[in-house]
Amino acid sequence: MSGSTATQSNRVLRQTVLGSRRLSNYFWAVISSIGGIGFLLAGLSSYLGTNLLLVSDTSSLQFIPQGVALSFYGVAGSLVALYLWLTMALNVGGGFNEFNHETGTVTIFRWGFPGKNRRIELTSPITDVQAVRAEIKEGVNPKRALYLKVKQKRDIPLTRVGQPISLSQLENQGAELARFLGVPLEGL
Repeated sequence: MSGSTATQSNRVLRQTVLGSRRLSNYFWAVISSIGGIGFLLAGLSSYLGTNLLLVSDTSSLQFIPQGVALSFYGVAGSLVALYLWLTMALNVGGGFNEFNHETGTVTIFRWGFPGKNRRIELTSPITDVQAVRAEIKEGVNPKRALYLKVKQKRDIPLTRVGQPISLSQLENQGAELARFLGVPLEGL
């Protein structure tokens, strides 16, 4: 969950979930693009014997082995950058959680990778919701997430993947959701 409630009335609670369009992904996509294109131009400069870079003269490098290595790193960096830009353009992982007392349903929606399962939508009756569960793991790779416990289904993750949210934010969001659904909050 992004922490902001897009729509909240007495009967409907809708929370937006931030997907791959995070600031850190934009930062790494820009860095990978600059690095990948720079290495690729340096490798091409050594092959062609002319300087294609404005910052330094790489035309005097031998194509084998330095130019080949630079070209390989340039292609690899450019492919990583392309992957990051495409996942952000498609907003993979983004979506919403909607808890609707008017229709009596819980809808969890996320965008996935292109293909037949691009739209990931889980719908359950509100009466099947047993609890809201908070999972907290500290250490080198901390994990702080909220899950929805639904009868005869696996726990459904409600928070975004990646950066863990703060403990106070997790407690507030979990308590608000549990109060809205009228179920217990577990794990705190």
